[in-house]
Amino acid sequence: MTELEPWQWPEETWRNKVGKVRAGRSLCPAAWPGGARVAVALSFDSDHETNELRDGGNSIGRMSWGQYGTRKGVPRIKAALDRAGVKATFFVPAVAALLHPDEQRMLVAEGHEIGIHGWIHELNSVLPYEAERDLMFRSADTLEKITGVRPVGLRTPSWDFSPNTLRIERELGLLYDSSLMADDDCYELLEDGEPTGIVELPVEWIRDDAVYFNMHRFGGLRPYTAPETVFDIFRREYDRAREEGGLFLLTMHPHVTGYRSRIWILEKLIEHIQAAGDAWFATHAEVARHVSA
Repeated sequence: MTELEPWQWPEETWRNKVGKVRAGRSLCPAAWPGGARVAVALSFDSDHETNELRDGGNSIGRMSWGQYGTRKGVPRIKAALDRAGVKATFFVPAVAALLHPDEQRMLVAEGHEIGIHGWIHELNSVLPYEAERDLMFRSADTLEKITGVRPVGLRTPSWDFSPNTLRIERELGLLYDSSLMADDDCYELLEDGEPTGIVELPVEWIRDDAVYFNMHRFGGLRPYTAPETVFDIFRREYDRAREEGGLFLLTMHPHVTGYRSRIWILEKLIEHIQAAGDAWFATHAEVARHVSA
């Protein structure tokens, strides 16, 4: 039987696709802890070598780029967070955690959160349910074994959320997800129209460093935005979040922002946020627990 083209679908087909996973009720609270005007959730996706491994690659150069993330990027990010007294969330593929277990233990010991970020930075949308479920459960078990703390949240690798992902998150008993983009502020995820109790901490490419700086040598991909411009975009996103009393969530990568000419973006942004004295810096788990309460 010939598969129908999208314009030939019956209404039930496209409604079912759209309705599989949706944003439900808003979870933006009336107040943030301590009378704060805005919540700030800083996150770092510690992909390290898995960007190359995920594609089955053998490029020593690209794996060394990933190693830069753990050798220089994470220490610089940690130093910036330490100086400001800020805790953050690090989303780590299980393979990256196995390659660099001491890094994960150190971060957890100092009060930061480690979240699930897949097994080897795989693309969930190309996996059958059984494979995606196995990898997600193995990832959670691995992070718990390494750090001693069971992860409560997931960020899908590359924000690639399959039709089965939410089902698996529910089976895992997760508190939150941070992979989707239906709002600026937290909301409850619906599956087939039914509330799930899982909190979404929404992401956006606008608030992600990789889209401004990443390149691929052989793919001809050469995006580049001046660090000053990236800082201005992030600052404007934060300023409007503060004005609206909502959530400012930022995604950065140690192998992207950890360079000498870029780490200042994080440092100056934290200074800008702290200057007014009315922001609540929190891990993703802390934000999810507050809004779900």
